[in-house]
Amino acid sequence: MLFLGTLLLTLMTTPPDAMSKPVVTKPHGVRLEDPYHWIRGKDKPEVIEYLNAENDYTKKQTAHLEAFQKTLYDEMLGRIKEDDTSVPWEGNDGWIYYSRTEEGKAYDIICRKATPDGEEQIILDMNKEAEGLEFYDVSTWETSPDGNRLAWLADTSGYEENDLYIKDLTTGEIIDSNVHNVNPFSLAWADDNSTVFYARHDEAKRPDRIFRHVTGTPGEDDQLVYHDPDGMFYVGVDRSRSGQSIFITSGSQLTSEWHEIDASTPNESPRVILPRRHGIEYDIDRHGDRYFIRTNEGATNFRIMSAESSPSGLSDWTEFIEYDPDVYVTGLDLFQDHMVISERRDGYTSLRIVDLKTGESHLVPVPERVSLIGLGTNERFGTGTIRFGYQSPVTPSSVYDYDMNTRQASLRKQREVLGGFDGNDYEVKRLEATSDDGVRIPITLVHRKGLEPDGSHPLWVYGYGSYGSSMNPWFSSNRLSLLDRGVVFAIAHIRGGGEMGRHWYDTGKMALKENTFNDFITVVESLRDQGWGSPDRIAVQGGSAGGLLIGAVLNMRPDLFTVAHADVPFVDVINTMSDPTIPLTVGEYEEWGNPADPEAFHRMLAYSPYDNVREMDYPAILVTAGLNDSRVHYWEPAKWTAKLRDHKTDDNLLLLRTNMGAGHGGSSGRYGQLDDIAFEYAFILDQLGLAR
Repeated sequence: MLFLGTLLLTLMTTPPDAMSKPVVTKPHGVRLEDPYHWIRGKDKPEVIEYLNAENDYTKKQTAHLEAFQKTLYDEMLGRIKEDDTSVPWEGNDGWIYYSRTEEGKAYDIICRKATPDGEEQIILDMNKEAEGLEFYDVSTWETSPDGNRLAWLADTSGYEENDLYIKDLTTGEIIDSNVHNVNPFSLAWADDNSTVFYARHDEAKRPDRIFRHVTGTPGEDDQLVYHDPDGMFYVGVDRSRSGQSIFITSGSQLTSEWHEIDASTPNESPRVILPRRHGIEYDIDRHGDRYFIRTNEGATNFRIMSAESSPSGLSDWTEFIEYDPDVYVTGLDLFQDHMVISERRDGYTSLRIVDLKTGESHLVPVPERVSLIGLGTNERFGTGTIRFGYQSPVTPSSVYDYDMNTRQASLRKQREVLGGFDGNDYEVKRLEATSDDGVRIPITLVHRKGLEPDGSHPLWVYGYGSYGSSMNPWFSSNRLSLLDRGVVFAIAHIRGGGEMGRHWYDTGKMALKENTFNDFITVVESLRDQGWGSPDRIAVQGGSAGGLLIGAVLNMRPDLFTVAHADVPFVDVINTMSDPTIPLTVGEYEEWGNPADPEAFHRMLAYSPYDNVREMDYPAILVTAGLNDSRVHYWEPAKWTAKLRDHKTDDNLLLLRTNMGAGHGGSSGRYGQLDDIAFEYAFILDQLGLAR
C-alpha cells in the first residue's frame, strides 16, 4: 500500500520527459541543436501523446486549485449580465441592428428591427450554428446593401480557415455555402446585392488573393480579381462607408498599396490608386470625387492629405490639415459633412472632428486622462452623429453618441458590472520609468483605493511591445478578482508598441528590438523600487509576441520575477523565421529581420527565448497554447517547455497547457474563455500566495 501511494505521488510530481532527437543546423557557421524538432507535426501520434501527457501533468499539479478556480470563475461570471443587449445601430439599409446574449448560451445572437419598436428578426444565432462543435467563431458578417441577404465567415477549428455562408433574410434560408478555406477578415458586398468579394491565402496562410463570388454559383467558378505575389504583402477587401467603392488593400509592415473597384460595377478590374513605393504607407477613403489619404510620406507620425480623382489616378496632393509631429494620426473616417481623425497625443487616444465645409476642428472631450476612446459601429455615411466607445481601468466600457455639430455627447449605455462594483473603490495613475538610454517609459497602474507603495503588495505586470500595437488602459471586470485581493496591476507601455507615436514602434523593432525587453525589465524594477510590488511577489504576463517578451526577459533576468505566464508565445524565433513555409514568416521580415542575413541572424539569436535557455533557476512558469493555432504554432511553446525542463535548476513549477480544440485566441465561447482565465488566475495567484 505504501508502494502504491509512493508510485501515485511520483506520477503526480514527475513532469513528462520529452524525447530528445537533436537536429543540427549550421546557419552562418553557427552550430544550432534543436532537440525537439520532432514535436512539429500534430498528425504524429507521439506528438499528441506528449501534449496530452503535459496536459495531464498540469491538471494533476493544479488539482489543489480546482475549488479556487471555481471561486474565481463564479466571481467573474457573477459580474457579467448574462442576458444583455448591445446599443442598437442603424445600417445604411435602414434596418436597426443589435446583438444580444442569453443566460447559459456562449455566443452572440445578431438581430434587427425595421423600427425601434418593431418586431425582432434574428438574422444569425451563433449558438445554433455552433451546436455540436467544440469551436465556433464568426470573424466577419455583412448584410447586403438592400438588407435582404446576410454573409458571414465562420471558423470551426481555430485555424482561421473560414467558410462563407449567405442567408436570404426574407426566407431565413441559407442559400449559399459553396465557398471554403477563406481568410477570416475580408468581406464586401457590391451594389447588385449578389456579388461578394473575399480573400484567400497561400500555402503559408498569407492572404494573397481577392475573389469575386456570385451568390448561388459554385465556389470553383469564382473569379480571381487581384493577386499579390510578393510574400511580404497581405491583401484585404472592404466596402467604403459611402458605398461608392470596393477597396482592395495590400500592405507590408512598411509599404501600402490600394486598389479600387466601383461598387456599382463589380465586374470591372481593380485600378491602382497610388502605386507602392517602399517605406510609404497610406490609408485612403473616398468622398464623392475627392479622396483623403493618411500617409507617412514626409510625416513620421502621419498626416492627412487630399486629392481629386483624374483618369490617371490622384493628382495635386495637398495637405488637408497642417502636420503636427507631436500628434500620431492613427486613422481617418469619412462622413457626409465631417471627417473623424483618430489620434494619439502624449500616449493617450483622442478623436478629432473636422467640419469638411469649414475646415474647423475640435477634440471630443473625455472625463479621465488615463482612458481609451475610439470610434464604435458607424455604418451610416449621411449622419451628423457618430458613436464612440470609452473606457478606463476604473470605468466600464461605455457607448456614446456624439453630435458633431452641437458637440454634445449622450451616454447610451455603460456595461453593467454586477456584484456591487464601484469605480470609486479603485485608483488609476500614470507613472514613468527611465530606461538605461534615458527614455521615459509610461506605465498605467491600477489598484484598490488607499493602497500605499510600502513594498508589501503582489505586483502583476502586463506587456506586449510589437507591431506598433498599443496596449491601451482598458477596463476588465475579470481584473477585479486580482485587485480585490490586493494585487497592483500595471501595463508597461514599452517600445515596439505605438503608444508614444511611430518612433516608439521604430525604436523597438529590428536592430533595436532589445529595447522592448530592457524597457520591460526597467518598468518592473522601477515599480518594485518605488514600493509598488513586493520583490518576492512579482507576476509577469504576455501573449503571442508578448510571449516573446516574457521568454526573453526570463532568460535575461529570471531572478526578478516570481511567476510568469506566456500565452501562445512566439519563442522559437530562429527556426520559425528561417522557414518561409510557416504562416506569417515572410511578412514579418520587416518586424524581426530575415535570418538569411548574417547580421539579422546574430541579432535575433541573441534574444530568441528557445535558443537562450540556460542552466539556471527560473521562476514558476505557465505556458498556454492552442493545437490549431495558425499564428504561433503549438510546437513553439511545447518545444520551449521541454527545453526549459532540461535546463532549469530550480524546483519551481513549469506547466504547459495546450487547448486541443482551439487556436490563437483560445476557447471560442464566453464561458470557455472565462474558464481559461480562471485557471490562469488561479495558478498565478497561488504562486503569489493569494490562493486562500
